[in-house]
Amino acid sequence: RLAEKYKECLTSKEKILKEIEVKKEYLSSLQPRLNSIMQASLPVQEYLFMPFDQAHKQYETARHLPPPLYVLFVQASAYGQACDKKLVVAIEGSVEEAKALYKPPEDSQDDESDSDAEEEQTTKRRRPTLGVQLDDKRKEMLKRHPLSVTIDLKCKDENVLHLTFHYLMNLNVMTVKAKVTTAVEMTTAISAGDLLSPDSILNCLYPGDHGRKTPNPANQFQFDKVGILTLSDYVSELGHPYVWVQKLGGLHFPKDQPQARHIPSPLHHNVTADNSLSASHMELTVKLLRTRLQSRLALHKQFASLGECQAPCPVPGDEECIPNIPYLAPQSSSWGLFRSHPSCWRPRGLWVMFLPFSAKLQAAVVLNPGYSTLPPIFSLCLNWKGERTGSNDDNIRAMESEVNVNYKELWGPKPGYQLLTNQLQRLCMVLDVYLETEPHDPSVEGPKEFPQEKMCLRLVRGPMRLKPFKFNYPQGFFSHR
Repeated sequence: RLAEKYKECLTSKEKILKEIEVKKEYLSSLQPRLNSIMQASLPVQEYLFMPFDQAHKQYETARHLPPPLYVLFVQASAYGQACDKKLVVAIEGSVEEAKALYKPPEDSQDDESDSDAEEEQTTKRRRPTLGVQLDDKRKEMLKRHPLSVTIDLKCKDENVLHLTFHYLMNLNVMTVKAKVTTAVEMTTAISAGDLLSPDSILNCLYPGDHGRKTPNPANQFQFDKVGILTLSDYVSELGHPYVWVQKLGGLHFPKDQPQARHIPSPLHHNVTADNSLSASHMELTVKLLRTRLQSRLALHKQFASLGECQAPCPVPGDEECIPNIPYLAPQSSSWGLFRSHPSCWRPRGLWVMFLPFSAKLQAAVVLNPGYSTLPPIFSLCLNWKGERTGSNDDNIRAMESEVNVNYKELWGPKPGYQLLTNQLQRLCMVLDVYLETEPHDPSVEGPKEFPQEKMCLRLVRGPMRLKPFKFNYPQGFFSHR
């Protein structure tokens, strides 16, 4: 009986093995068929704008991202799918290098003979100097993760802002690099060279966020060990560690209480990134980024037109009162008054000179990175029968107030990107009024150098003899405020 049962078991075993082999062959034949089906469906996916295969590969790659970059990738992709079809998210870098980071180091025990030989070689080999050791430690500390996340923000006019986000593994900090691609090749004015610079285009996207120092207070203790004074010396290579970049990656750091502890790298899976923090800042940040790109491009065009000495666009309602004052182009300058101002695009200032005959008006302009939400500030100096500034001439101060304080009248249609040229246009007009309302010197023979052409209700008013600088539309006359 036992022998018969044994034979039955062997027979059933062989039968089961054959069934397993048949199923294995069937399953192995499915993979090529599925691959061919997926390959054949690629044109259909592209035609229907449904790249399932590409998305699947991207999500497979995303598994190897560190937590902050993964949070950024997920939240940016979700926001793009739900709210912004012109936002494109992708992953760049070497997946193999990222996989290698998570592999534990292989422990190899050498024989005694090998260790003796190594000891002899090390005694003969010259030890690296302290400077070389510090350089190696700095490079290791500032090492970036092999993978990065890229976000392309497209505008309606096909201009694109390219953002590349990196993660510094040992510092637990994210950085960003920016690049602008314009649909049409733009004329580069001498004074507009910094407007689209990757180093400054994202400066102060949020107030006070210059991206020159690390937002992680623990990094300073790490820097002291390897002789790094500040991260600002490396931002051109690593990118800028803006605070908003950390929030998009779900990273939050204390502001007032730095902790002297080592921040673990993502290799130990101890880095936490908050999805809710990233999601709460995603929409506003994307809008600010797109607004920054459009305002800088508009400002660049204005600089180019000024560089070609073309008349600025008039403010709506000013068409009937366009002045005929020639002016020079804006120039780069290292003028001291505004040179150290934190809102300037360092190290450039902006000079605009107006030259009506014997008079010369110099306008020093401070441009805030948040233009045009934050208006340009003008400081005037008129060289005509002496030097006249806001400190010694009440009317010059009133002219400054006309463009600095009453700038909301010059915004024009929203979003008001033409504010700078509108301010220059209004400055031309009030300069006309200033010169035309000056009393004629009876000791000088001949006609008045600047005959009155502008219509003014009153030439001067009050003990300070203020001139009428307010333009009234559509009547077309000037009055006092």
